[in-house]
Order: sequence, then C-alpha cells, then structure tokens
Amino acid sequence: MSVLRRLALAIACASAVLALPLAATAQLDASPGDVAAAPAPGGESYILGPDDEIQVEVLGRSDFNVKGRIMRDGSIELPYIGALAAANRTPKQFGREVEKALQAAGYFEHPIVSVEVATYASRYVTVLGYVAHPGLVPIDRNYRVSEVLARVGGATPEGADYVNFRPASGADRKLVIKELAVGDLSQDPFVSPGDKLYVPKAEVFYLSGQVRSPGSYAITSDMTLLEAISRGGGVSQTGSLSHVKVTRQGQKTHLKLTDKVQPGDVIDIGERLF
Repeated sequence: MSVLRRLALAIACASAVLALPLAATAQLDASPGDVAAAPAPGGESYILGPDDEIQVEVLGRSDFNVKGRIMRDGSIELPYIGALAAANRTPKQFGREVEKALQAAGYFEHPIVSVEVATYASRYVTVLGYVAHPGLVPIDRNYRVSEVLARVGGATPEGADYVNFRPASGADRKLVIKELAVGDLSQDPFVSPGDKLYVPKAEVFYLSGQVRSPGSYAITSDMTLLEAISRGGGVSQTGSLSHVKVTRQGQKTHLKLTDKVQPGDVIDIGERLF
C-alpha cells in the first residue's frame, strides 16, 4: 500500500470517528416537536388523482418543464409524449413512467424526471366547526382522526369536547377528543379521502346561587353534578352541597352529586343553614 493511500485511509477513518459524536449531539439537541413532526403533505406516499396539479421537470432540459392539472380520466398532457396516465400513482412512480416514455420515444437517453404536487385536490379530509384552522387536509398517508385534528390546530375553547366523524362510507360516529389520545385505537379510527370531521360549539349549563363564579360553562362528556359545580370554583363560604337544586327543561330535577348533568341544566346552590 502506497504512502498516499495509507494517508487517505487514515483521514477517512478519523473523519468517521469525529462524525459520531456530532450525530449523537444532533439527536440530543432535537426538540420534541422536531422528532414528532408529521410528514409534509405530498410526500412520496401521496397518491395522485384527478384535479391534482403537478409540476413535471426533466433535469437540465428547459424545454420539458410543465405544470398541469390531472384530468378527470386520470391522465395529464406532457410535451413530446402526449397524454400519460398519472392517477393512482405516487409522484415518484409517475416520474419513472415519464422517464420510460421519454426513453421509449427516443427523446432522451437517460432522463432524470422530478414530479412535485403543486395543488392537492383529489385526496383530502374536510374539517369544519370550532377548530383553529378549518378547511381541507390533504391525505398523503394513513392518518387517524387525532392526527387530522392536530394538523388543523385542535378544537378551540368554544368547541365541544367531541368530534362528529362522517366517513365517506359507513355510519357516523361521535368521538370524544380525550379518548382519541388515551383510549384504545378503536376510538381513534383511520380517515379516508372524502371523510368529514365537525367539531360543534360546546353546549352549556348554568350555575347560580352560592357558588364562587356563577355563569354559563361548557359541558363535557359524562360531566357529573359535582364536576359542574367545580367549574364555577365550588360553593361559596355561605353555600352548601346539601342545598343544590337543578332545573332541567323547566322542571325541578333531583340529582345526586355523582349524576350526570345535561346541556341547559340550571344548577342553583342554596345557602347553608347556620
């Protein structure tokens, strides 16, 4: 082995050793948001469909640079090779087919084709209601309901603690947002293109009488009478949990502290007897 070759090998080994601590440091410095960040829409797993707008380019060839919309029949018109089927393929798969078509037609010997999605229109979930950013969410892989809600910023303070899930096929479901995170996976189903999610405005109950902060409050799923009173800061110094009256739909209703409250309930805390 020559002196120069030995020197080059020694330098390469030293560089590899030095790179290890740097890589480890980079992993330690990564924030939780960096590690858990969802992949950007339109990744390699995104399936192209009608009305998606894509950018198709051949590296180094300005005469083959086109942005176009996939037609309803799933094809797109490209320079030299005409209409080519693009639907039901990932951008990478379609890029390979463009390369093969260009080679077969004799236009380029070894073309390098890139395909990027410019506008998503074929595969999306609609999210409406009391969420931070309602709108259309592109589906580029298998997403669960919780992940879609996270991508729109979650429910707003005025929103209910549940989401109405209307799949494109199948029965509607009411999903409690808390259960999406802590329940089993059956409580957090996968979504499909065409599904709709709606977070309604939270329904309220009313607190009056000897409570620290009387007023109206958002009701949550399975809220008990004691939990409802706690929302108003609990009973005041002159109040008593033994003197609680509940009016439901205009009728006086007797509830135990462990019973569930309903939207529209009026809870009145009476004074304690001295």
